[in-house]
Amino acid sequence: SFEEHAKLMFDLQVLAYQADITRVFTFMLGREQSMRTFPQIGVNEGHHGVSHHQDNPQKIGMIEKINAYHLTLFRYFLEKMRATPDGDGNLLDHSMLLYGSGMSDGNLHNHVNLPLVLVGGGAGRLKGGYHIKYPEPVPMANLLVGVLDKAGVHLDKFADSTQPIDLEPLSLTSSV
Repeated sequence: SFEEHAKLMFDLQVLAYQADITRVFTFMLGREQSMRTFPQIGVNEGHHGVSHHQDNPQKIGMIEKINAYHLTLFRYFLEKMRATPDGDGNLLDHSMLLYGSGMSDGNLHNHVNLPLVLVGGGAGRLKGGYHIKYPEPVPMANLLVGVLDKAGVHLDKFADSTQPIDLEPLSLTSSV
């Protein structure tokens, strides 16, 4: 099943990290223009089709179900990472994982205000527990430059970046 396959792929990634076979990977849960259906969660229409919801509340509900389902699979991966000892902590403590989408609204093919989450401790380089929302659109490449900087790869510019996003810890009451 799709879920078994996704979990197996996540398990292999945990093993690859644990065995220090790789330090970088990418994994796409749903490819562009996928017509995959998700009858196990009550979505019998193709993913791509419901992403073009045309503001239809029923289709918006279906895409929300698919997104939530994908997040449960990602949660499985995070729990495996957290449960895997690594040095003075666990694999999640020593990793930086970026999860999200290149589209904020598939109906409009909108790629601003992307729903992204950066998790993991980055071997002490990241402190979590905060949410950053920018008042104006910021290129995703700014986040990638900030993440690379935390990983020890210093770039002045990447793709359409304008400046690195500062990933230093913010207080929980701070607003950016």
